Amino acid sequence: MRDMQSSAIFGWRLGFGKRRLQDREERKVRRLDNLGQRFSERIVRDGLHVHSIRVLKEGRLFGQWDRDQDRRRLQHSVSKSFTCMAVGLAIHEGKLRLNSRLKDFFPQQAAVQPTGGCGFPPGELTLYDLLRMTSGHDSPPLWADERATLPEKDWVKHYLSLPLDRPPGEPFTYSSGDTFVISALVQEAVGMTVEDYLTPRLFEPLGIREIEWEKSPLGVTLGCAGLWLTTEELSRFGQLLLQKGIWNGTQLVPADWIDFVSRKQIENGSGEGDWGVGYGCQFWMCTHGAYRADGAHGQFCIVLPDKDAVVAINSEDDRLADILNAVWEEVYPLL
Repeated sequence: MRDMQSSAIFGWRLGFGKRRLQDREERKVRRLDNLGQRFSERIVRDGLHVHSIRVLKEGRLFGQWDRDQDRRRLQHSVSKSFTCMAVGLAIHEGKLRLNSRLKDFFPQQAAVQPTGGCGFPPGELTLYDLLRMTSGHDSPPLWADERATLPEKDWVKHYLSLPLDRPPGEPFTYSSGDTFVISALVQEAVGMTVEDYLTPRLFEPLGIREIEWEKSPLGVTLGCAGLWLTTEELSRFGQLLLQKGIWNGTQLVPADWIDFVSRKQIENGSGEGDWGVGYGCQFWMCTHGAYRADGAHGQFCIVLPDKDAVVAINSEDDRLADILNAVWEEVYPLL
């Protein structure tokens, strides 16, 4: 009799456990469907050409939606935030400092002082000046159109040949040229390209294989753009940032570096909403207590520490504020 009661109790518990597991899975499916439906309805209503979204919460997939296949797409300036991780690792290894000067790593290119401008020698620019986009150019060099037609193959030499319009430090002026020079600086310091440097230290541990990252004519990783990733791969990067550089129990990037670069280092003007709350080091500050990597035409890796969440998006649309508003109004309330 006792054995029969025990069997009945065990069977009830087993059945109850299965029902609870089934209920959790059904709730998960409903949640995924709800988030995807709300977001997709919003972008269709607003005519936004978003390709895909991945939402992670507490380290797990919380929601997703794909217009088509989640394939690798050009990340544009999201690439800058990956280059920033290489800087943190090089500083941790003692090969760079925030006050490292360009002339100390590029003495030949910095030997000729350009005429005109404010008179501040470009070779005196520091790594920190470049990281927070305060290099002193009114018209930042090495934008995509210039890179495509520039006769000079040594882009660092070209950068250092340009006079500064003002001394570095203030104000913020967004510059892809600054980030390219950061990539070249890391290469000089560690003896390999940023792509090769990050492959065993960041990409491979995150399960991101066969990296595609564009290079300069002299083989320097572009740094400021040119990295290709899927939305799912981008979400892993966001989760690494959220976990302060830890992945599968291993500290890939120093936590203090992520804390430093993801907090405001400089005001970034009088822009509205998510474009007026400050800039860190190769990261934008956001409303809602968040920060983000941000690429042209709508690539986003949004880290929300207060919600223990990450939102990764790939798009082909220049209405970046509208895409972010869709996140805040349709995704954020569900987190």
